[in-house]
Amino acid sequence: MNNFRSIEELIRSLGREKDLLKEMFSKRKSLSFRFDDALELVDYEEDRLRYLIEFGVIRETGNFLELEDIYLKFFEDVLEVNEEINVSYIQDYLTRLKENIEYWLKENNETRKYNYYREVQRCLRNIAQTTIRNVIDLKRNMDNTYKNEPNYLIKRKKLENLNEKTKNIQQLIAICERLIDDDQPMFFRKAGDVQMRNTVSEVKLQLKDSTHNLMDIHGQIIHYINVIEYQSRIFEMVRKLKYLKDQFLLKEQTDIQKVMSMKNPVWLEPEVRPKLKLSVEYLRNSPEALEIIRKVASRQGAEHKKTSNVAPSIPEKFLQQQEQQLLVVNLREVFNAFSASGMHLFEFVMNYNWHEATSDETKLVYFCQLASQYADNLNFTDDYALRDDIEYPIILPR
Repeated sequence: MNNFRSIEELIRSLGREKDLLKEMFSKRKSLSFRFDDALELVDYEEDRLRYLIEFGVIRETGNFLELEDIYLKFFEDVLEVNEEINVSYIQDYLTRLKENIEYWLKENNETRKYNYYREVQRCLRNIAQTTIRNVIDLKRNMDNTYKNEPNYLIKRKKLENLNEKTKNIQQLIAICERLIDDDQPMFFRKAGDVQMRNTVSEVKLQLKDSTHNLMDIHGQIIHYINVIEYQSRIFEMVRKLKYLKDQFLLKEQTDIQKVMSMKNPVWLEPEVRPKLKLSVEYLRNSPEALEIIRKVASRQGAEHKKTSNVAPSIPEKFLQQQEQQLLVVNLREVFNAFSASGMHLFEFVMNYNWHEATSDETKLVYFCQLASQYADNLNFTDDYALRDDIEYPIILPR
């Protein structure tokens, strides 16, 4: 396997195949990305695919392609869509933090000592950021597992594993806080300048927020597990009842009739209101019915219908055909003429034949429009000139 020799080569290679990498990343959950589909995204140039395979960006598995783990993890971490919760990263940063603190205490050279100091700051920030990301991933995985996992046994096992990872992260947070507050008092006292104190304060605040969020996640996981247990018991009972019903043993082996007789579910039914329909003859001939109809109509605002306001007819003068001429200037044509003139822009605009009488203010507008729209094709000099109390820059064509 070849390796990229520089950052420029890596970025150039990834940028050239961005369409292919984007499509492969969107289908990372399945092995359905065929070699022929990838070939279409690189304009049927197989050498480009072989280049990515040789440099370890993608992996070929039979007739399928997939992203290498290192690039897949990089994209997931940067885009914050990683579903894997890796607690070992925090443990690694804690180990490196302890090592660099020990190196700092034993080092006498100021330059190397400062490098250990910066490494301690970096480890502290990485611990806080990794913890926050793991907490976010925990919350997302917890919700996805409870809502989308169809198998109750697997759902419960996944939630129990997430709960275990929650406890592990809480333990690592406690270790980090204890290391800052109690285990290394000499380092944080000697190296406790303003920058280090700000870093420590920020990290402790982030760890405290993560601790509170982990407590909420732990409580939510316990609630989900209890709900799953309850649903499992209900499902098991329903399955047993279904089996007894299919075997015609439901009445003989259960007390379902006794239980149902003790229930009174009538209160759950909607209230039934009788509808009294009046006869059409009564409504036509009875004065009482007419009075009732008038009262109902008055309450509903239908007794008096407002007449709609009709607009007057359009005057005849507005219907007559009228013509209006509008002067439109083709700035591209003007710029082409300026490029061949050999004059500077202001002189050219002021002396140009605009075909109609044009004021100096309008010409200044055209001057500004040409200078802004075609700036890439103009040479803006540092010289200025004055004409009729108007100071303007000398702009030449390239």
